[in-house]
Amino acid sequence: MNTKQYLPLIIDASRDAGIKIMEVYNSDDFDTQLKSDNSPLTRADTLAHEAIVKRLNTTEFPVLSEEGKDMSYEERKDWDTFWMVDPLDGTKEFIKRNGEFTVNIALIHQGEPVLGVVLAPAIDSLYFGGLGHGAYMDENMSNESELTLVPNETGKVKIVTSRSHLNQDTQDYLNQFDQAETVSMGSSLKFMLLAESKADIYPRFAPTMEWDTAAAHAILKALGVEVISMDDNKPLRYNKENLLNPYFLVKR
Repeated sequence: MNTKQYLPLIIDASRDAGIKIMEVYNSDDFDTQLKSDNSPLTRADTLAHEAIVKRLNTTEFPVLSEEGKDMSYEERKDWDTFWMVDPLDGTKEFIKRNGEFTVNIALIHQGEPVLGVVLAPAIDSLYFGGLGHGAYMDENMSNESELTLVPNETGKVKIVTSRSHLNQDTQDYLNQFDQAETVSMGSSLKFMLLAESKADIYPRFAPTMEWDTAAAHAILKALGVEVISMDDNKPLRYNKENLLNPYFLVKR
């Protein structure tokens, strides 16, 4: 399967979504509502979803988006290849106006993320990549923009923590290190700190959904880094009956 042909499409889709998000971000009214799980939904989530789906509907693959209609497992269980989308990851960060939110688009093939793009429109940072293609930070697949893992020679382990979800389990994990430095970040940008060699470990002891991790997971896989489930010590799988992820650990 030649997935590389879809990279320009998902980059364009993320940019379209980013424009819609920033229009709302720079306005006076986010039109914020609460979803059934009490997580926030803004006008930006909806507009970004519409912009992405418009692009992805030109392909032969179905779309599973956080802001799309509730899709039953019966309807999607036989999907071999599909798009997994989080139009606005980090809505809490968006509402706080701290810039740490992203657009996430991933291509899932047989339960594995094989292509992904993560765009942080407020800080104009774009990451993309996939299995067999490498990982990049910029618009082009050039040597200058290719991401490579650089060893941490500082003697201190750099551990990523969530901007909005630091809990006791995470603190207990941090306590096992004699020399550790923490860095806080919102949305999928936490994963990208590892991709940029700015952090070494990301432990997640709080709920995430598959669309929260899929795109970043694809980019990390291109660098030889996996997102490992704490339940079975295996890489996260996608399109499960329950789309909730287990707690996970990422080490580079």
